[in-house]
Amino acid sequence: MGLLQRTGDIIKAKWNALLNRAENPSETLDYSYERQLESLQNVKRGIADVVTAKKRLEIQTQQLEQNIVKLEGQARTAVGAGREDLARQALERKSGAQQQLQDLDTQVQQLGDQQEKLVASQKQLEARIEQFRSQKEVIKAQYSAAEAQVRIGEAATGIGKEMDNTGLAIQRAKDKTEQMQARASAIDELVSSGDLQELGSDKTELDRELAQVASQAQVDRELEQLKAEVGAGAEKKELEG
Repeated sequence: MGLLQRTGDIIKAKWNALLNRAENPSETLDYSYERQLESLQNVKRGIADVVTAKKRLEIQTQQLEQNIVKLEGQARTAVGAGREDLARQALERKSGAQQQLQDLDTQVQQLGDQQEKLVASQKQLEARIEQFRSQKEVIKAQYSAAEAQVRIGEAATGIGKEMDNTGLAIQRAKDKTEQMQARASAIDELVSSGDLQELGSDKTELDRELAQVASQAQVDRELEQLKAEVGAGAEKKELEG
């Protein structure tokens, strides 16, 4: 039994937490205000029903009063005509009508008291509803302002899911940029030191320098040979001349 109770408490707690996250205070306040308006309408309908019943009894009261006057007249007429039996019958009916009239007066008074209480309750309820409406609008405005402030704060400080994703993207871009800059610096250093080989070649900087020296020596030899040939040609022409 204790385990079931604890399980029920945990379920209720989680359910309340879920409802709390999903609850919109503005919608909750509007719904509560609508329910109070419905209660006020029910009170007004109750007052209308009481007034209607009281009016119906008042009409019956008027009819009984008229009937009493009529029966009294009939009793007087019967006495004048020497018909005591008819006079007695009319007076008995008059007595019954008077009793009904007394009961109706009591009921009308009770309905009147009930109407006054309902009207007083209506006024109190209207005052509370109006006060609640004012508080509701103030709370809704405060909640909207706080909600906007939270959104602005999240956007400004980077708090929130979207800004978290944006921050991660910026950090990844920074990391890649730093890696690329480090790679470029390393390549520049290798190029400057001559340790970096040409793409597709197995020659080092030393090989290239030795090849350049050999090429320069070849150029020097060919130059000397040309100079010798040119000089020999010029000497031969002089001898022939």
